[in-house]
Amino acid sequence: MGKIFVKVTAEHNTDGQIRPLIITWTDGRNFAIDRILAICPAASLKGGGQGMRYTCRIYGKQVYLFCDEGRWFLEI
Repeated sequence: MGKIFVKVTAEHNTDGQIRPLIITWTDGRNFAIDRILAICPAASLKGGGQGMRYTCRIYGKQVYLFCDEGRWFLEI
């Protein structure tokens, strides 16, 4: 499928780190991020683009959330 752009509610700390908390889907549904498993710079293999990749667990499922120049997207 590629990438799906989403709205993200995130926490920004004084060290400049960003921690995503909630993903808002295009239809308005909210999904809380249960846990962040890893954070690393990476390229999206399915959708193209590069940025910080957050490996997250949402409702027990592992997903890749990317932040590329301030835009957030999921790799589906």
